[in-house]
Amino acid sequence: MLKNKTALVTGSTSGIGLGIARKLAAQGANIVFNGFGDAKEIEALQAEVAKQHGVQTAYHNADMSKPQEIEAMMRFAAERFGAVDILVNNAGIQHVANIEDFPVEKWDAVIAINLTSAFHTTRLALPAMKSRNWGRIINIASAHGLVASAQKSAYVAAKHGIVGLTKVTALETAQTGVTCNAICPGWVLTPLVQKQVDARAAQHGVSIEEAKKGLLAEKQPSGEFVTPDQLGELAVFMCSDAASQVRGVAWNMDGGWVAQ
Repeated sequence: MLKNKTALVTGSTSGIGLGIARKLAAQGANIVFNGFGDAKEIEALQAEVAKQHGVQTAYHNADMSKPQEIEAMMRFAAERFGAVDILVNNAGIQHVANIEDFPVEKWDAVIAINLTSAFHTTRLALPAMKSRNWGRIINIASAHGLVASAQKSAYVAAKHGIVGLTKVTALETAQTGVTCNAICPGWVLTPLVQKQVDARAAQHGVSIEEAKKGLLAEKQPSGEFVTPDQLGELAVFMCSDAASQVRGVAWNMDGGWVAQ
């Protein structure tokens, strides 16, 4: 379905981003990976995805908190593949603290990586998408883009901001072949969430499995984690012709979290 298209997925060396990148590659899209990790492992990942799906892959190590590096990554993708047809803004970090205790530098970093980076990639991708009259921008928000939790002020603010940016982008492209939507996952067992599970287990003196159950019980009625594969399939749908009139949506896949 996506043969000869190129997808750039930020934060795609692990977790949700990697799950989405794999599903887009399975549909024939070339992939530009971005994220941190061991250089040899990333090379092996690129080769594996390219061989498995018969696509081309590339990697850029842009720090998503730095506009100049984002600009360099977007230039790299355009030079390598001619264009970015599908942009998935997924990169994210987390810090947990009460507002009065929240370190200012942590606030700045969360906003920069989780929100501002998506503005930069979007502004740089849109001109070419508009000129070709086709493009898909998918912003990975969160259930926390729709509802809040205590001690996550920067993350919740950034994810609410991503939902707002999604709506504005959708309106500005409404009469073009470019769409913009947000996916709002609930708990997904990514490395980021695993750290929260580990911390919970240590804090309460329980096993990792008990900590997982406790985490899910608080927010996610299904009692099951959302998987990166499931999120990848939703991203594939958003790239399809069937989704050409899905515009400005904040689509929660959260096991019932925000239905409560």
